[in-house]
Amino acid sequence: MTEAAHVTATRRSYDTVAADYGRLLAGQLETTPLDRAMLSGFAERVAAVDGPRVIGDLGCGTGRVTSRLRDLGADVFGVDLSPGMITVARDGHPGLRFEVGSMTALDLPGASLGGVLSWYSTVHMPEDELAASFAEFHRVLAPGGYALVAFKVGDERVRLERAYGHEVDLHVYRWSPDRLASLLTAAGLVESARLVREPDAGEKTPQGFLLTRKPGA
Repeated sequence: MTEAAHVTATRRSYDTVAADYGRLLAGQLETTPLDRAMLSGFAERVAAVDGPRVIGDLGCGTGRVTSRLRDLGADVFGVDLSPGMITVARDGHPGLRFEVGSMTALDLPGASLGGVLSWYSTVHMPEDELAASFAEFHRVLAPGGYALVAFKVGDERVRLERAYGHEVDLHVYRWSPDRLASLLTAAGLVESARLVREPDAGEKTPQGFLLTRKPGA
């Protein structure tokens, strides 16, 4: 199957920025306490799942959030579209597992995870790809498992031609919490909690977080 042009452009863009992305965002979580609170709550919920408790950080980038989950006691691994990002993740976090892969076609057995994290990793996806990714989240989650999705709040698509000190070719999608929640619900995931916070320094939009659960346990 031929890969969509925007997927190829996204991979190439992140391969290009990987090293500087890792350097520039390394300490970002230390300045965003509400983000850390959502991650901590997610990790605690997954730790209480009656079944598999492994977390897949899907769209893990350079592994900074994967590492945070590991520090919270989670059994976690990372997957990302960009080989360049995965190289930086492996170099920076040698005790963790990272693989190249796509969120729309995960190389994982069904019902094998207790948690799925999508930390801004769907922001470059149009709605049809979002629906495909959320269907994959549902497939790989065990009954009772949780998915946490972080996203940029809004109702528009923005093109980026420069980011992290490099030329890129990226489209960034902003979603209303209600619209994103409806897509997750359509995939079979039930909303458990949501948070919308005002932008911090360097952010242009409010930031949203949706915690959902796969029913059945």
